[in-house]
Amino acid sequence: MPENWKTYKLSEAFEIIGGGTPKTKIEEYWNGDIPWLSVVDFNNDNRTVNSTEKSISELGLKKSSTKILSRGQLIISARGTVGQIAQLGRDMAFNQSCYGLSGKENILINNYGFYLLKSSITNIQSNSHGSVFDTITRNTFENIEVSIPCIQEQKSIASILSALDDKIELNLQMNKTLEEMAMALYKHWFVDFGPFQSGEFVATELGEIPKGWEVKPIGEVIETLGGGTPKTKISEYWEKGTIDWYSPTDLTKSNSLFSLGTAKKITEKGLAKSSAKIFPKNSLLMSSRATIGAITINRNEACTNQGFITMIPNKTLSLYQLHGWTVHNMNLIISKANGSTFKEISKTNFRNLPIVVGNEIDEYKIEAKNYYDQIENNILENQTLTKLRDTLLPKLISGEVRVKDAEKTLSEIL
Repeated sequence: MPENWKTYKLSEAFEIIGGGTPKTKIEEYWNGDIPWLSVVDFNNDNRTVNSTEKSISELGLKKSSTKILSRGQLIISARGTVGQIAQLGRDMAFNQSCYGLSGKENILINNYGFYLLKSSITNIQSNSHGSVFDTITRNTFENIEVSIPCIQEQKSIASILSALDDKIELNLQMNKTLEEMAMALYKHWFVDFGPFQSGEFVATELGEIPKGWEVKPIGEVIETLGGGTPKTKISEYWEKGTIDWYSPTDLTKSNSLFSLGTAKKITEKGLAKSSAKIFPKNSLLMSSRATIGAITINRNEACTNQGFITMIPNKTLSLYQLHGWTVHNMNLIISKANGSTFKEISKTNFRNLPIVVGNEIDEYKIEAKNYYDQIENNILENQTLTKLRDTLLPKLISGEVRVKDAEKTLSEIL
């Protein structure tokens, strides 16, 4: 521990604030102007949480044990998914499955406290308990000790790590805008047929389309693949695997248009001994059961488990049009799912869905490619920034790397 750093229990460094839930059956407690946090709102890697699925009224706040956390204060999940942490981008209330945390005056600032908690996450999770689901309590914060520098050094360390997180979040926001622009472009060409309004149109089952275009079942235009799972008890199907093998969790966890890889990989033998199928990079993967409609584009040759429909673009249907069509028609896709235990859309039902096939669309492909290339580049940059942040975080928090050295590294990256 560096000189002049002091040791505290987490309970000595943070004010710990409990949350609550207004009675769900009383309508006037809900849908008010106060954002109300639950774990689902910050169950990701983003530093800042700015919005919530649910909101409560002033009366709901008054009639429950929930409290208002101020912008900049911290939230940590305490039950089930333990240890998700975020910093509030605005004032919010929160439920009892979380703790609000605020650094105590002259000991800890919240910007540094966020990274201190991130570096302590393994220790926090190991101090959870519960027979049904993991839980952390106020005693958890009593049992964990940390070393904390002076306020000025806290500000310097938080500034370095925040610069990386700010750039990551900026790239994510840019990608959201780029995806919206790509969808607007798709709609202009393939829904409104904007570039062809001065030409002739013909009637089809999807309405009028430009003359010379066709409506076809998507299964007649592109190849669609399912997947499979090698037997999990046969180690040679999995150990030292090199082939990306997707499960829906890979998509829901990353929530990224371009995938950086999979949690599990299989071997060539595992591929041969299962119904999993290899498909080329830049295919479009869509989860087809339970969670229907999670989408990603693979950047490497890969395969999936049986919970997917994978679409292989070709010269007739580009990746860009295929992605636009899938997003635009997601409600239709989901409506074709069936099943009593969990919903699933069959490959047959999917392949029968109609799609417009056009010509003279090179201009669309060029403009769309620009959007998708920018999105992919931002995702790759975030991978680099995240790796640097995760490398610096424990070293800065422990004092192993000092601020001046980290600032030099940061200046070379940003």
